[in-house]
Amino acid sequence: MKRIIPVILTLLLSTTTYAQIEEPRNILEIGVAGGLNMSQLDVQPNIRQKYQKGLNGGISLRYTTEKYFKMICAAQLEVNFSQRGWEEDFDDDTGNSYKRTLNYVEIPFFAHLAFGKEPRGFQFFINLGPQIGFFLSEEEEYIGRWSPELRPAGSRYIYGKNVENKFEYGIAGGLGVELKTKVGNFIIEGRYYYGLSDIYGNSKTDDYGRSANNTITARLGYSIPLFKE
Repeated sequence: MKRIIPVILTLLLSTTTYAQIEEPRNILEIGVAGGLNMSQLDVQPNIRQKYQKGLNGGISLRYTTEKYFKMICAAQLEVNFSQRGWEEDFDDDTGNSYKRTLNYVEIPFFAHLAFGKEPRGFQFFINLGPQIGFFLSEEEEYIGRWSPELRPAGSRYIYGKNVENKFEYGIAGGLGVELKTKVGNFIIEGRYYYGLSDIYGNSKTDDYGRSANNTITARLGYSIPLFKE
C-alpha cells in the first residue's frame, strides 16, 4: 500500500499538469476574405521591375483543436483567386511600359497559431505553411512605341512568352489581428508568398534559370463558427 499511494499521487499530478498545459478545443469556422496583391517575378537573368497590383480573395475553413499554454492551435485551409505578375521598370525616359498579369487559383494550408482573448476579444496570430497554385490565364499590356529587340537581354525573351508550368508551389506566411465578437470575427492580415517553382522551364537550354512568383498581400476577412465546443 505504501508503494501504491505514491504511484497514484504521481499519476494524479501528471494528469492535472497535462490538463493545465493542453486544453482541448473543437471549433470549426468558415470565412471569406479579400485584399490586394503586390507581386514581382523572381527571375534570373534579372529584370528591372516594379510591383504589379492585383486582386486576391476567397474562402477559408479553420479548425481549432487545442490551447497549449497560451497558444491557440488551429489548421486553416483556403481557396483563393489571386492576380500576380510584374511590371517592368523602364529606365530610358521614354514613358513606355510593360505589364504581365497572371491569374491563379491558390490553395494555402496553414498552421494557425493565435494568442489573446477567447471567446470574445482581440487575438494576434501567425499563419505559416505550404501553398499550391493552378494557373488560369495571363494578359500582357504594352504601352508606347518600342521594340523588344532593343530591350536588355534579361527582359527581351519574356515578351510574348506564355507560362509553361501551370502548377506551382511555395511557402506562405502571415501576421494579423482578429477581433472575435458575437456577430462574427473580423480579421486583418499581411501575408508573403515565396514561390519555390518556376513558371518557365529552367534547364540549361532555357532562357531563364529562375522564374518564380513572389507576392505580398494585404487582406480583410470575416468568419463565423459553424460549431464550437
